[in-house]
Amino acid sequence: MRNEILLLISVPVLFSMVLLWYRLFGSKGLICWTVLATISANIEVLILVNAFGMSQTLGNILFASTFLVTDIISENHGKKEADQAVNVGIMTSICFIIISQSWLLYQPNAEDWAFTSIQAVFSNTPRMMVTSLIVYAITQRFDVWLYHKWWAFTETRYNTKNGFLWLRNNGSTLASQFLNTLLFTLGAFWGTYPMKTLINIIISSYIIFIFTSLLDTPFVYFSRRIAARNANAVKVSSN
Repeated sequence: MRNEILLLISVPVLFSMVLLWYRLFGSKGLICWTVLATISANIEVLILVNAFGMSQTLGNILFASTFLVTDIISENHGKKEADQAVNVGIMTSICFIIISQSWLLYQPNAEDWAFTSIQAVFSNTPRMMVTSLIVYAITQRFDVWLYHKWWAFTETRYNTKNGFLWLRNNGSTLASQFLNTLLFTLGAFWGTYPMKTLINIIISSYIIFIFTSLLDTPFVYFSRRIAARNANAVKVSSN
């Protein structure tokens, strides 16, 4: 039960961290979180564990937090700034691939103890990081686009600007996370694991994403309160 407990705890902890960064640093803090989560998830996804009776890679919850970031920015700051967060994530992945692969070009000192371990990790990551980069760019842009499509639909259909947040949040995230799970698993692990394991990874990853997508909705609602509080603080300081 250790893995299950850790996974269950990590969801509210990581999502609360996202809100904390937003509370402290505003939308720029969320963009910084995107950088942190993108780098960390690209490393963490290399670890395969058993949890809830299924094989699954780590990194799913960190990746889910980047969808929470774009939904919060979309809700409070608009599509243009959400797209900017996606662009930062893409550039982070590109730079991280280049930097991490450059480490492997060096000749280690005879007394070095870290290079072998770093080589074991990062010599296997280019395929996954390139796949992650492509899938991230596709699914995050799709998520932002669909979020605002749902918003436009509910605003036109029901004549409400702020209503139906739960629908645009879950409607966009659940669809984009399924696309993310399918494309990344096939792109990163095809030929590495047998088909049965791939199917298990897809199913288990998407079950986690369903859980995290439903759970992140209250955090998006709470982010509106943080945005209003930050806006009021700016008004007070300017007076």
